Amino acid sequence: MPRETDVIRGSEITPYEVYQDRRRLLAAGLAAGAALALPHSGAASVSPKLTATRNAKFSVSGRPNSYEDITEYNNFYEFGTDKSDPAQHAQSMRTRPWSVTIAGAAEVTGTFTLEDILKPHALEERVYRLRCVEAWSMVVPWLGFSLGDLLKRFKPTSAARYVEFGTLFDPAQMPGQRFPVLDWPYVEGLRIDEAMHPLTLMVVGLYGRVLPNQNGAPLRLVVPWKYGFKSIKSIAQIRFTERQPRTSWNLSGPQEYGFYANVNPNVDHPRWSQARERRIGAGLFARRQPTIMFNGYADQVASLYRGLDLTRFY
Repeated sequence: MPRETDVIRGSEITPYEVYQDRRRLLAAGLAAGAALALPHSGAASVSPKLTATRNAKFSVSGRPNSYEDITEYNNFYEFGTDKSDPAQHAQSMRTRPWSVTIAGAAEVTGTFTLEDILKPHALEERVYRLRCVEAWSMVVPWLGFSLGDLLKRFKPTSAARYVEFGTLFDPAQMPGQRFPVLDWPYVEGLRIDEAMHPLTLMVVGLYGRVLPNQNGAPLRLVVPWKYGFKSIKSIAQIRFTERQPRTSWNLSGPQEYGFYANVNPNVDHPRWSQARERRIGAGLFARRQPTIMFNGYADQVASLYRGLDLTRFY
Protein backbone atom coordinates (compact mmCIF):
# COMPACT_ATOMS: atom_id res chain seq x y z
CA MET A 1 0.00 0.00 0.00
CA PRO A 2 1.37 3.48 -0.83
CA ARG A 3 2.33 5.66 2.11
CA GLU A 4 -0.32 8.17 3.15
CA THR A 5 1.73 10.95 1.60
CA ASP A 6 1.71 9.06 -1.71
CA VAL A 7 -2.07 9.00 -2.05
CA ILE A 8 -3.21 11.56 -4.59
CA ARG A 9 -5.98 13.99 -3.68
CA GLY A 10 -8.89 14.62 -6.04
CA SER A 11 -7.90 18.27 -6.24
CA GLU A 12 -4.58 17.29 -7.84
CA ILE A 13 -6.16 15.68 -10.91
CA THR A 14 -5.30 17.48 -14.15
CA PRO A 15 -8.42 19.26 -15.47
CA TYR A 16 -10.09 17.54 -18.40
CA GLU A 17 -13.42 18.98 -19.54
CA VAL A 18 -16.28 17.17 -17.85
CA TYR A 19 -13.96 14.94 -15.82
CA GLN A 20 -13.23 17.92 -13.59
CA ASP A 21 -16.88 18.00 -12.45
CA ARG A 22 -17.29 14.68 -10.68
CA ARG A 23 -20.93 15.15 -9.81
CA ARG A 24 -21.82 15.80 -13.43
CA LEU A 25 -19.74 12.82 -14.51
CA LEU A 26 -21.50 10.51 -12.06
CA ALA A 27 -24.94 11.82 -12.95
CA ALA A 28 -24.39 11.45 -16.68
CA GLY A 29 -22.09 8.42 -16.60
CA LEU A 30 -23.17 5.08 -17.96
CA ALA A 31 -22.90 1.81 -16.11
CA ALA A 32 -19.61 0.12 -17.06
CA GLY A 33 -21.08 -2.93 -18.73
CA ALA A 34 -23.65 -0.98 -20.72
CA ALA A 35 -21.18 1.66 -21.88
CA LEU A 36 -18.59 -0.87 -22.93
CA ALA A 37 -21.19 -2.88 -24.82
CA LEU A 38 -22.13 0.06 -27.00
CA PRO A 39 -21.08 0.03 -30.66
CA HIS A 40 -17.78 1.84 -30.77
CA SER A 41 -16.00 3.06 -33.86
CA GLY A 42 -12.88 4.12 -32.00
CA ALA A 43 -13.31 7.80 -32.86
CA ALA A 44 -10.71 9.76 -30.95
CA SER A 45 -12.94 12.80 -30.35
CA VAL A 46 -15.71 11.14 -28.31
CA SER A 47 -15.59 8.15 -25.96
CA PRO A 48 -18.46 7.04 -23.74
CA LYS A 49 -18.21 7.96 -20.10
CA LEU A 50 -17.77 5.35 -17.39
CA THR A 51 -18.52 5.28 -13.71
CA ALA A 52 -15.92 3.95 -11.31
CA THR A 53 -15.21 3.91 -7.60
CA ARG A 54 -11.98 5.65 -6.73
CA ASN A 55 -9.41 3.35 -5.10
CA ALA A 56 -7.24 5.63 -2.98
CA LYS A 57 -5.35 2.64 -1.56
CA PHE A 58 -3.54 2.09 -4.85
CA SER A 59 -3.47 5.66 -6.20
CA VAL A 60 -0.16 7.51 -6.09
CA SER A 61 1.00 11.07 -5.74
CA GLY A 62 1.89 13.31 -8.64
CA ARG A 63 -0.35 15.26 -10.98
CA PRO A 64 -1.71 13.03 -13.76
CA ASN A 65 -0.71 13.83 -17.29
CA SER A 66 -3.25 15.55 -19.51
CA TYR A 67 -5.66 13.49 -21.58
CA GLU A 68 -3.82 14.74 -24.67
CA ASP A 69 -0.42 13.56 -23.37
CA ILE A 70 -1.81 10.12 -22.61
CA THR A 71 -3.68 9.61 -25.87
CA GLU A 72 -1.31 11.25 -28.35
CA TYR A 73 2.10 9.89 -27.25
CA ASN A 74 2.00 6.09 -27.39
CA ASN A 75 3.92 2.94 -28.14
CA PHE A 76 1.64 0.61 -30.10
CA TYR A 77 3.70 -0.80 -32.95
CA GLU A 78 0.67 -2.50 -34.50
CA PHE A 79 -0.15 0.99 -35.79
CA GLY A 80 3.36 2.32 -36.47
CA THR A 81 6.65 2.92 -34.72
CA ASP A 82 6.39 6.70 -34.21
CA LYS A 83 4.79 7.90 -30.98
CA SER A 84 2.12 9.77 -32.93
CA ASP A 85 1.22 6.85 -35.24
CA PRO A 86 -1.25 5.08 -32.91
CA ALA A 87 -3.44 8.16 -32.47
CA GLN A 88 -3.45 8.67 -36.24
CA HIS A 89 -4.02 5.09 -37.37
CA ALA A 90 -5.69 3.15 -34.55
CA GLN A 91 -9.18 4.30 -35.45
CA SER A 92 -9.22 1.60 -38.15
CA MET A 93 -9.54 -1.05 -35.42
CA ARG A 94 -13.04 -2.29 -34.58
CA THR A 95 -13.40 -2.98 -30.88
CA ARG A 96 -17.01 -4.21 -31.04
CA PRO A 97 -17.76 -7.07 -31.11
CA TRP A 98 -14.73 -8.41 -29.24
CA SER A 99 -13.89 -11.78 -27.76
CA VAL A 100 -11.12 -13.24 -25.62
CA THR A 101 -9.98 -16.86 -25.87
CA ILE A 102 -9.04 -18.53 -22.58
CA ALA A 103 -6.82 -21.62 -22.91
CA GLY A 104 -4.23 -23.77 -21.21
CA ALA A 105 -4.01 -25.06 -17.65
CA ALA A 106 -7.41 -24.00 -16.34
CA GLU A 107 -10.70 -25.74 -15.64
CA VAL A 108 -12.74 -23.11 -17.48
CA THR A 109 -11.60 -22.44 -21.05
CA GLY A 110 -13.20 -21.27 -24.29
CA THR A 111 -14.04 -18.05 -26.08
CA PHE A 112 -15.80 -15.33 -24.14
CA THR A 113 -17.36 -12.09 -25.35
CA LEU A 114 -16.21 -8.77 -23.95
CA GLU A 115 -19.49 -8.58 -22.07
CA ASP A 116 -18.80 -12.01 -20.50
CA ILE A 117 -15.42 -10.76 -19.34
CA LEU A 118 -16.69 -7.49 -17.89
CA LYS A 119 -20.07 -8.38 -16.44
CA PRO A 120 -19.17 -9.37 -12.85
CA HIS A 121 -16.56 -6.67 -12.29
CA ALA A 122 -17.11 -3.22 -10.79
CA LEU A 123 -14.71 -0.63 -12.15
CA GLU A 124 -12.16 1.19 -10.01
CA GLU A 125 -10.21 4.33 -10.79
CA ARG A 126 -6.53 3.99 -9.91
CA VAL A 127 -3.88 6.62 -10.58
CA TYR A 128 -0.72 4.73 -11.57
CA ARG A 129 2.73 5.67 -12.71
CA LEU A 130 3.68 4.38 -16.16
CA ARG A 131 7.42 4.05 -16.93
CA CYS A 132 8.62 3.07 -20.40
CA VAL A 133 11.92 1.48 -21.29
CA GLU A 134 12.85 4.49 -23.42
CA ALA A 135 13.21 6.41 -20.11
CA TRP A 136 10.00 8.42 -20.25
CA SER A 137 7.14 8.35 -17.78
CA MET A 138 3.54 9.44 -17.20
CA VAL A 139 0.97 9.38 -14.44
CA VAL A 140 -2.38 8.03 -15.67
CA PRO A 141 -5.84 7.76 -14.06
CA TRP A 142 -6.80 4.27 -15.28
CA LEU A 143 -10.22 2.62 -14.95
CA GLY A 144 -10.30 -1.14 -14.56
CA PHE A 145 -10.49 -4.10 -12.22
CA SER A 146 -8.11 -6.59 -10.66
CA LEU A 147 -6.66 -9.05 -13.16
CA GLY A 148 -6.46 -11.62 -10.38
CA ASP A 149 -10.22 -11.46 -9.86
CA LEU A 150 -10.72 -12.20 -13.55
CA LEU A 151 -8.22 -15.07 -13.68
CA LYS A 152 -9.75 -16.79 -10.64
CA ARG A 153 -12.99 -17.18 -12.61
CA PHE A 154 -11.22 -19.58 -14.98
CA LYS A 155 -9.91 -21.76 -12.14
CA PRO A 156 -6.23 -22.15 -13.11
CA THR A 157 -4.81 -25.55 -12.16
CA SER A 158 -1.65 -26.25 -10.15
CA ALA A 159 0.23 -26.51 -13.47
CA ALA A 160 -0.42 -22.83 -14.22
CA ARG A 161 2.87 -21.16 -13.27
CA TYR A 162 2.63 -18.37 -15.87
CA VAL A 163 -0.02 -16.41 -17.75
CA GLU A 164 0.50 -15.62 -21.43
CA PHE A 165 -1.37 -12.79 -23.17
CA GLY A 166 -1.81 -12.18 -26.89
CA THR A 167 -2.88 -9.07 -28.78
CA LEU A 168 -5.37 -9.20 -31.64
CA PHE A 169 -3.74 -10.22 -34.92
CA ASP A 170 -5.47 -8.54 -37.87
CA PRO A 171 -3.16 -6.75 -40.36
CA ALA A 172 -6.18 -5.34 -42.19
CA GLN A 173 -7.06 -3.32 -39.10
CA MET A 174 -3.57 -3.02 -37.64
CA PRO A 175 -1.36 -1.82 -40.51
CA GLY A 176 1.86 -2.08 -38.50
CA GLN A 177 1.43 -5.86 -38.47
CA ARG A 178 2.11 -5.89 -42.21
CA PHE A 179 5.78 -5.21 -41.44
CA PRO A 180 8.20 -7.56 -39.62
CA VAL A 181 9.00 -5.14 -36.81
CA LEU A 182 8.16 -7.95 -34.37
CA ASP A 183 7.04 -11.54 -34.69
CA TRP A 184 3.27 -10.95 -34.66
CA PRO A 185 0.97 -11.27 -32.84
CA TYR A 186 2.35 -9.44 -29.83
CA VAL A 187 2.77 -11.76 -26.85
CA GLU A 188 3.54 -10.93 -23.24
CA GLY A 189 3.53 -12.90 -20.01
CA LEU A 190 3.68 -12.79 -16.23
CA ARG A 191 4.40 -15.25 -13.50
CA ILE A 192 1.13 -16.37 -11.93
CA ASP A 193 1.92 -14.57 -8.67
CA GLU A 194 2.63 -11.34 -10.57
CA ALA A 195 -0.63 -11.72 -12.49
CA MET A 196 -2.57 -12.32 -9.28
CA HIS A 197 -0.99 -9.38 -7.42
CA PRO A 198 -3.65 -6.79 -6.48
CA LEU A 199 -1.74 -4.00 -8.27
CA THR A 200 -2.04 -5.76 -11.65
CA LEU A 201 -4.96 -4.10 -13.40
CA MET A 202 -7.13 -5.08 -16.36
CA VAL A 203 -7.92 -1.69 -17.86
CA VAL A 204 -10.97 -0.63 -19.87
CA GLY A 205 -10.79 3.16 -19.57
CA LEU A 206 -8.89 6.26 -18.57
CA TYR A 207 -9.84 9.73 -17.38
CA GLY A 208 -13.42 8.61 -16.81
CA ARG A 209 -13.95 7.45 -20.39
CA VAL A 210 -13.79 4.26 -22.42
CA LEU A 211 -10.20 3.40 -23.34
CA PRO A 212 -9.22 4.93 -26.71
CA ASN A 213 -8.00 2.55 -29.41
CA GLN A 214 -4.48 3.95 -29.37
CA ASN A 215 -4.22 3.14 -25.65
CA GLY A 216 -5.17 -0.51 -26.10
CA ALA A 217 -8.96 -0.74 -26.35
CA PRO A 218 -10.99 -2.58 -25.36
CA LEU A 219 -8.83 -4.50 -22.83
CA ARG A 220 -5.24 -3.92 -21.79
CA LEU A 221 -3.04 -4.72 -18.83
CA VAL A 222 -1.29 -2.25 -16.59
CA VAL A 223 1.51 -3.72 -14.47
CA PRO A 224 2.76 -0.53 -12.83
CA TRP A 225 6.07 -1.75 -11.39
CA LYS A 226 7.27 -2.99 -14.80
CA TYR A 227 8.33 -1.19 -17.97
CA GLY A 228 5.44 -0.29 -20.23
CA PHE A 229 5.97 -3.02 -22.83
CA LYS A 230 4.74 -5.59 -20.28
CA SER A 231 1.34 -3.88 -20.18
CA ILE A 232 -0.01 -5.55 -23.31
CA LYS A 233 -2.80 -3.86 -25.29
CA SER A 234 -5.94 -5.05 -27.13
CA ILE A 235 -5.93 -8.46 -25.48
CA ALA A 236 -7.57 -11.27 -27.45
CA GLN A 237 -5.97 -14.38 -25.87
CA ILE A 238 -5.11 -15.46 -22.33
CA ARG A 239 -3.34 -18.78 -21.77
CA PHE A 240 -2.26 -20.44 -18.52
CA THR A 241 1.07 -22.22 -19.00
CA GLU A 242 3.55 -24.31 -17.06
CA ARG A 243 6.55 -22.85 -18.92
CA GLN A 244 7.66 -19.25 -19.19
CA PRO A 245 6.08 -17.69 -22.31
CA ARG A 246 8.25 -16.61 -25.21
CA THR A 247 7.43 -12.92 -25.29
CA SER A 248 7.70 -10.59 -28.26
CA TRP A 249 10.36 -8.10 -27.16
CA ASN A 250 12.42 -10.75 -25.40
CA LEU A 251 12.49 -12.75 -28.65
CA SER A 252 13.32 -9.65 -30.66
CA GLY A 253 16.17 -8.44 -28.44
CA PRO A 254 16.95 -10.76 -25.52
CA GLN A 255 19.98 -8.72 -24.43
CA GLU A 256 17.83 -5.59 -24.23
CA TYR A 257 14.41 -6.76 -23.06
CA GLY A 258 14.18 -9.33 -20.29
CA PHE A 259 11.13 -11.36 -19.39
CA TYR A 260 10.72 -9.65 -16.00
CA ALA A 261 11.19 -6.04 -17.14
CA ASN A 262 10.98 -4.66 -13.61
CA VAL A 263 11.75 -0.94 -13.43
CA ASN A 264 15.29 -0.91 -12.07
CA PRO A 265 17.59 2.15 -12.15
CA ASN A 266 20.59 -0.15 -11.51
CA VAL A 267 20.16 -2.22 -14.69
CA ASP A 268 20.73 -0.18 -17.82
CA HIS A 269 19.38 -0.86 -21.25
CA PRO A 270 22.46 -1.67 -23.41
CA ARG A 271 21.95 1.52 -25.40
CA TRP A 272 21.01 3.98 -22.66
CA SER A 273 20.86 4.48 -18.92
CA GLN A 274 17.73 3.70 -16.91
CA ALA A 275 18.89 5.71 -13.90
CA ARG A 276 16.85 8.79 -14.83
CA GLU A 277 13.58 9.45 -16.65
CA ARG A 278 11.83 12.24 -18.53
CA ARG A 279 8.29 13.10 -17.52
CA ILE A 280 6.11 13.59 -20.59
CA GLY A 281 4.44 17.00 -20.54
CA ALA A 282 7.03 18.61 -18.27
CA GLY A 283 8.53 20.69 -21.08
CA LEU A 284 11.72 20.54 -23.12
CA PHE A 285 13.89 22.10 -20.43
CA ALA A 286 12.60 20.12 -17.45
CA ARG A 287 15.22 18.16 -15.56
CA ARG A 288 15.16 14.40 -15.76
CA GLN A 289 13.99 12.72 -12.58
CA PRO A 290 15.72 9.83 -10.79
CA THR A 291 14.16 6.49 -11.64
CA ILE A 292 12.62 4.81 -8.59
CA MET A 293 13.10 1.08 -7.99
CA PHE A 294 10.03 -0.88 -9.07
CA ASN A 295 8.66 2.45 -10.31
CA GLY A 296 7.86 3.41 -6.72
CA TYR A 297 5.95 0.23 -5.84
CA ALA A 298 8.75 -1.56 -3.98
CA ASP A 299 6.83 -1.73 -0.71
CA GLN A 300 4.13 -3.76 -2.44
CA VAL A 301 6.07 -5.97 -4.86
CA ALA A 302 9.71 -6.38 -3.79
CA SER A 303 8.83 -9.54 -1.86
CA LEU A 304 7.87 -11.22 -5.15
CA TYR A 305 11.55 -11.24 -6.12
CA ARG A 306 13.21 -12.09 -2.82
CA GLY A 307 16.35 -14.13 -3.57
CA LEU A 308 16.18 -13.42 -7.32
CA ASP A 309 19.25 -11.89 -8.99
CA LEU A 310 17.64 -8.87 -10.67
CA THR A 311 20.70 -8.19 -12.84
CA ARG A 312 20.37 -11.66 -14.35
CA PHE A 313 16.59 -11.83 -14.35
CA TYR A 314 16.09 -8.32 -15.72
